[in-house]
Amino acid sequence: MRRIINSTYMSLDGLIERMELWHFDYLDDEATQIQMEDIQAADAVLMGRGTYDVFAKAWPTRTGNEMADRFNSMAKYVASTTLTDPEWNNTTVIDSDLVETIAKLKTQPGQDIIMYGFGPVAQTLLENGLLDEIKLWVHPILVGTGNLSDMLFSEGSASKLNLVGNRALGSGVVVLTYHPVIA
Repeated sequence: MRRIINSTYMSLDGLIERMELWHFDYLDDEATQIQMEDIQAADAVLMGRGTYDVFAKAWPTRTGNEMADRFNSMAKYVASTTLTDPEWNNTTVIDSDLVETIAKLKTQPGQDIIMYGFGPVAQTLLENGLLDEIKLWVHPILVGTGNLSDMLFSEGSASKLNLVGNRALGSGVVVLTYHPVIA
């Protein structure tokens, strides 16, 4: 069975949005290598509409490097009731019954499915036992801005997680890997 791996960047104060204020100072070869390993282990990307809009604007214009070429060639699934004609190649819109569609997708042959950001799609998958792993990339910065909707810790179902891995990067970023506890 395929696994869904969520990879989310966050600041020490829980900010997962407005990354232009804090994230890019921590991009380096070590982080890129880890991301590339995750992307190579996957053959599909799952996104909500907001992530899709950002990625579809940035990635198709990048070519000639391993990460961009991999992203652009992968199957892409977007949970959206408003996106009707995606322009990014290999994109399928999931416009109804997200839980049922993802459950079926996980039973199909293939590699892992990677997803970025922890918004409503990730929360729904977690609540329904469909999210297999969460990688939190904790950045050593207190941004000091944002509201509840910009934070990882938003209202939703409580979930217990087991720490299954941790890795401290030279930049000070710590990658914490968790598996949800299925009750």
